[in-house]
Amino acid sequence: MQRTWMPTVAGILDIICGACGLIGGFVLIVLGTVGSGVLRYTGAEAPPFLPVAFFSAIAIPLLIIAILAIAGGIYALQRKRWGLALAGSIAAFFPSWLLGIAAIVFTVLSKNEFE
Repeated sequence: MQRTWMPTVAGILDIICGACGLIGGFVLIVLGTVGSGVLRYTGAEAPPFLPVAFFSAIAIPLLIIAILAIAGGIYALQRKRWGLALAGSIAAFFPSWLLGIAAIVFTVLSKNEFE
């Protein structure tokens, strides 16, 4: 079995996308929490779904997807569990579609290198 660069690059792209998703998810949670506090302090009336519930509804799935992308990236770097590496590459598509597509392609093309 010949070892190529493709699983390594796919794993790195997965981890980069996962880190971006984690940062984005935490930013959304902070914005929702701070935003609701600011609106209460100023006395302004906000729609009932905004800020905490709205931002949390977006942030929680994004955090789950980001964790899956990072786990898939680790398995791709180790060249173990091709299915989980592919799932991580697919999850990496959501935080960054351009890098996610590249990660999916590299993971699929290097299937025979996994245990």
